[in-house]
Amino acid sequence: MRNYETLSQATDDLAKRGYTLDFNLTEEGLLCDGVQCSIADFVIVEFYRFEGFSSPDDLAVVYALERSDGGKGILVTGYGISADGPGAALIKGMKFKDGMHPQ
Repeated sequence: MRNYETLSQATDDLAKRGYTLDFNLTEEGLLCDGVQCSIADFVIVEFYRFEGFSSPDDLAVVYALERSDGGKGILVTGYGISADGPGAALIKGMKFKDGMHPQ
C-alpha cells in the first residue's frame, strides 16, 4: 500500500498503474461503461481513505478493483456520514485480494 496526501494523487497514480476503468456503486452492484456488474466479479486490491481539509464530514474512500477477467478500475465512495444507502452495504460484502482487510 502506498501513502497519498490527496484523493487526486491516489486516482492519478492508480490510473498510471493500469486502473483505468471508472466504476460507480449502485444498489445492484457496480456500473462500468453503462454495464451493470455483480460485485462477486471483483476483488479489492487496494483502498485509501481521505478526510476533507475543510470538514471532517467530507470523507471518501478510493478502491482499486480488479475484475475476474483482469479489468482494473477505480471506485470512489463516501464513508462516514456520506456513505448512506443500500449500495454502500454492497461494498462491505466485497472480497479483498490476498487476504487484505481494512483496519
